[in-house]
This record gives sequence, C-alpha cells and structure tokens, in this order.
Amino acid sequence: MKAVNHYMIVKNIKKGPKKIAGLIMTDKTDVDNRYIKADVISIGNLVEGVKEKDIVYYDKHAGHDIQHKDILYRVIRSGDVVLIDT
Repeated sequence: MKAVNHYMIVKNIKKGPKKIAGLIMTDKTDVDNRYIKADVISIGNLVEGVKEKDIVYYDKHAGHDIQHKDILYRVIRSGDVVLIDT
C-alpha cells in the first residue's frame, strides 16, 4: 500500500489511560485533546518535510479510515500534520 500526491497513510498510536487529578482519562473521555499521535506508514510523492517512520500529530477531524489486511489505517493530507515528534 502506497500513498500518492499530498496524502499520507498513518497508523494511530493508542494511548493507555492516564490519571489526571485522580480521574482516569481514556480516549473517550479525553475530548479536549484536539490532536492525534500517529506513525507514518507511507507518504505520497508530493509530501515534503515528513518521511516514513516519523511520528506526527494531526487534527483529529482530518482524513478517513481505511482497512488493509485487517489493520486500520488513516489517510490524511500532508497539510493536516501540525507537528513532527523528534
């Protein structure tokens, strides 16, 4: 599977529950977090500044899901990436 043009294929990194002020925050209760952390699986030929295997954060409303070989991926535009984790 290979992304094309300005698209990227990413796989979300699942976060475990975290405690804040004694409360356990899960993915469903963490509604204030606007960005999702993901591993870059494939980048299109027009994507600049991001390479495969980078860890990026992107807007949680961006893109759409795609299932390939029983694994769920997310397809986003390169412009939806807000930062690269170094």
